[in-house]
Amino acid sequence: MKNWTLRFRVVDKDNFEEIRSGKKSIETRAATVKYGPIKAGDTLTFVCGNKRCKKVIKKKHHFRSPIAMIRKLPLKRIMPDVKNLGEMQARYASYPGYEEKIKKHGLFAFELQ
Repeated sequence: MKNWTLRFRVVDKDNFEEIRSGKKSIETRAATVKYGPIKAGDTLTFVCGNKRCKKVIKKKHHFRSPIAMIRKLPLKRIMPDVKNLGEMQARYASYPGYEEKIKKHGLFAFELQ
């Protein structure tokens, strides 16, 4: 079991707070090489500014697209404040370079305990 640090930009502190509170129980990242070695049983330490919280990964999924992901996993556990796929894609598009990374690599979804 390994501990990994995932950082949130301060502008994305709402995502961090949703994870910390348990409202958001699935964290997604573009499936780049950087996140490939992370696996179920590992611990994720989420950092936003000077705040931290730890969560254990229950399950890891790899999806080719956001559409494939929400066919298998509940949208409300991934982005609690988003109403539909279009809003989810708009959110991903708001992160620098994210749309291109998702097209190229797909998405990892980490189910958190």
